[in-house]
Amino acid sequence: MPDDDRHSLTELADLAGVTPRTIRYYLGQGLLPSVGQSGPGARYGPGHLARLRIIRRLQIEHLPLAEIRRCIEALDEDAILELAGSDAPAPPMDTALDYLRSVLGGVGSGAGDVRHGVSVQGYGPAISGNAPPPATASTAPSVSPLERSQWERIVLSPDVELHLRRPLSRSQNKQVDRLVTIARELLGEDQP
Repeated sequence: MPDDDRHSLTELADLAGVTPRTIRYYLGQGLLPSVGQSGPGARYGPGHLARLRIIRRLQIEHLPLAEIRRCIEALDEDAILELAGSDAPAPPMDTALDYLRSVLGGVGSGAGDVRHGVSVQGYGPAISGNAPPPATASTAPSVSPLERSQWERIVLSPDVELHLRRPLSRSQNKQVDRLVTIARELLGEDQP
């Protein structure tokens, strides 16, 4: 393969619109194939870039990484290159971003918001216009923009995570601890 088609980690990250750390994570999770060499001399081919583009499109459809991995594993290299090069379908008019903006009091999607999706037959959810209605002033949560919060990720099993926005009250912390204990017990049981 000519060296022109191969990229360093930072070049690949720039082309795909992700960070090098994200690429390393995807390599560790089996979403991207190993290049056989690690370190600054590692070179990534067009298949890596194609997979990164497909991953990004499927994430926009709100697929978890475990499901994305299953989707990509079911495709051969030609299908991956074809899907990555195909035009993305038009985004739905009622997107999750529009909903979040309405909840937070922002304006709808601007001209600069371009979303890319991918249509993989048999894989991934279809995004429909069945999004919840935008929140009104009476139903929107009152979150002060000055209030500081931090998200915490708790791994319950290899493919299941719980995301929490901190800080929580003392009683909420106790409830979360109980929830995590119960969830880990349930997820740890052998499935039939």
